Order: sequence, then C-alpha cells, then structure tokens
Amino acid sequence: MLAYLHIPFCDSKCHYCSFNSYVDKFDTREAYMEALYKQLHFELERFNATKESIETLFIGGGTPSTIDPKLYQPLFELLSPYLKKDAEITTEANPNSATGHWLAGMQELGVNRLSFGVQSFNADKLKALNRAHSPSQAIEAVETAYSLGFKHLSLDLIYNYEGDTKALLETDIATAFTLPIDHISAYELTIEDGTKFASTPQVRQENDALAFFVAEEIKKRGFTHYEISNFGRYQSRHNKGYWELKDYIGAGAGAVGFLHDRRFYPQTDVDAYISNPLKITEEPLSENALLTEKIFLGLRSDIGIEKEILSPAARENAELLVREGKLTEKNNRYYNPDFFVADALALYLLD
Repeated sequence: MLAYLHIPFCDSKCHYCSFNSYVDKFDTREAYMEALYKQLHFELERFNATKESIETLFIGGGTPSTIDPKLYQPLFELLSPYLKKDAEITTEANPNSATGHWLAGMQELGVNRLSFGVQSFNADKLKALNRAHSPSQAIEAVETAYSLGFKHLSLDLIYNYEGDTKALLETDIATAFTLPIDHISAYELTIEDGTKFASTPQVRQENDALAFFVAEEIKKRGFTHYEISNFGRYQSRHNKGYWELKDYIGAGAGAVGFLHDRRFYPQTDVDAYISNPLKITEEPLSENALLTEKIFLGLRSDIGIEKEILSPAARENAELLVREGKLTEKNNRYYNPDFFVADALALYLLD
C-alpha cells in the first residue's frame, strides 16, 4: 500500500492552483499536525497495516516545506514500523522555503526523494503565475538538495500559459537539465473553478503542438515518457502505485484515501479538520467505475491494461486499435504508444 500526507499551508496562492491550500492559517500548523497524527493512527488500523506494508510515502500540498521538520517527527515515528526498508519517501517543496536546514531535517527523518515546484525558470512567467520564488532560488534549492546527498530529485514545469513559445520552453527544459535531476513532471496549464485564473481563462493557450514539443525535448535528453505528464530516468513508485490502483492511505485536510472499492475523504476545511480529523466521508465504487479508472489510467501511462479485465466487446475494440497501430499488445496487456490520445482511446474501448 501507499501513504499520502497533505499539508495545506502555502506562502502564496498560485493563480492556477485548485488544491486545498491556505495562506492565512499558519497559526494552526502545530494543531494541524497533531490532528494529522490522529487521523494517520486511525487509518493504519483501518487499512490493517502490518510491518513494512507501506511501499511509498508522499508528502504533498500545499507546501510541505512550510512545516518545520520537528513537527513531522511524530508522524515518521508512527510510520516507521510500517515503512518498507527501501520505501520511496517523497516530499514536495517550494524553492523559496526549502532551505538547507529544512532539507537536512527532512533527510534525517528518512526522506529520499524531493519534488520541487519550479514551474519555470523565466522570471516574468513566475511572477505572472504568482510563484513565490525566483529562477535563482529554484536552481539553488535543487543544487543544495543534491549536495546533501538526496538520491532522487524531480521538478515541475508548466506549459501553455499565454506567451509560452518553443524558445521559452526549450530554455526552461535546457535549464532543468543542467541540474542534477532524474525526473520532470510537465503539466499543461488548466483553468479550474475557484482559482484566480478562472476570471481570465484566456491566459491558457490552446496549442497542442507545444505538448508534443515539450515531450520530445525532454525525451531527447534521455528521460523516458512513462505517463502523460511524467518523464524520468527514475520512475516514481508512488505515482505508479496510484495508476495501478493500489490501496493508499490519504491523511490530511483535502486528502483522498482508497481501499479495495472505497474512497475516503477527510474534511477539507483546516479548522474543521483540526476539530475532528476522524470525520471522514466514504464513497463506495462500483465494479464499472473501477474498471473505467483502470482503463483511463492504464492508457495514460506505460502500465497498460490487462486483457482479462475487458469485456468481449471492449477486447474486440482493443484488437481493432492494435491492427490500426494505435495500441500495442504484449504479454496479455494492451499498451498505448501515444499518451496524448489516451482519453479518446479509453472512450472508444468503453463505447
């Protein structure tokens, strides 16, 4: 199984961000981490966790680097018996708050992988996105983490913001590859309700060619394209666990958990969560809903789809796609060679 911890605090709210995060709740951090401990303790029992049963741990947000490592310590002590000896332990971090002190403290707790929210190395674009760091801070944060001995380093990039050109994006990618990273997540800008950009949707470019350009520029530098938005010499085990629909604990305000055929949703409001971290909504999932997820996730990644889970009609559709060269078949699984058409292929299979 996997485990995810959600940290909902941020120095600033990015104009595109729809995640559950707050810039005005810093006085609740200690109480929040205590509530997170209570929920995590509860979930370990609910999920019947046993010694070394957690393969990966991911701390996301929000901005995990806004929380001092000492506040994470009780959580790591609680999780320690359940984590596999070789567990992948990732935390997200923002360059402006991932100080050398913070990085060293998280490393001491056992974190062995870092994912930096860089988004761009262009100062004007960072300002327009309302990012709180500069290009030089992003470079320094990655280099500091490497100097401390972190094994796996990743960064995020965003494309198809207004004004994005091939030249700008090539510079971003080239700069990223001057750094000691082994993974990149490249996300197309999306406009979500409730975000600052929702009132100015024109800031998103409709340029499909840039998606292919970004992917090719990253791949030609030696990274494998293993999911629609993810590339690396190293492939995140936590990410792949989600796409394989493994069970995962989701602890924190706005997190999501998954066990067998149910999803679990803690409260999203920080104050409400602190008051009662065990008020969790359950959502049962039908066999058809789970099958649909397996098909969509399998085609958006290099995981593929098991033949045997498809109905005879869906398998017939899959075989037609194989004959047309739109899917490949190996060891009783279907694979998609072009992740950018994944959703269309999934809808065809389910038709």
